[in-house]
Amino acid sequence: MSEEHGSLIKTPKQLIVTVFAVFFIPLIIILLLIIYDTSHTGSSALNLATSNALIQPIAKLDFKDSSAPKVLKTGEEVYKSVCSACHAAGVAGAPAFANNGAWSARVGKGYEALLSSVLKGKGAMPARGGAAPDDVNDLELGRSVVYLVNASGGKLAEPKEATAEKK
Repeated sequence: MSEEHGSLIKTPKQLIVTVFAVFFIPLIIILLLIIYDTSHTGSSALNLATSNALIQPIAKLDFKDSSAPKVLKTGEEVYKSVCSACHAAGVAGAPAFANNGAWSARVGKGYEALLSSVLKGKGAMPARGGAAPDDVNDLELGRSVVYLVNASGGKLAEPKEATAEKK
């Protein structure tokens, strides 16, 4: 029995091919992966503006000058910021925006009754629709009532400033 040393590489050509394969094939695979990964950056739906919008903080501080005159919001602005959470879809028994059938019985009760329901709360709706008096005053809530009713076929007049503020 011969004590021949067994080797998988028997010729210099096999040695060169093996060294090439061990070094260059992983290098080529890594380069192809890098090219594949970076080739999709231009077609991505997330561009720089979208990325910046997604990483913005959730809460923001809004400092208001207490000595500045208050600019009253329109009925539509109050609806969008306070009322639309429930009235846009009609959740929790709230009559949906521009749903004539749901609003017809309520319109018959008159503006004062509707405003009273908003100020005191009714059913699942909290008092003032959940808005703080410092954020939305009575006149602005009245404007939102008029906006909701008129969008549903009502003919209410815009409330006057003198009758609303009770501060």
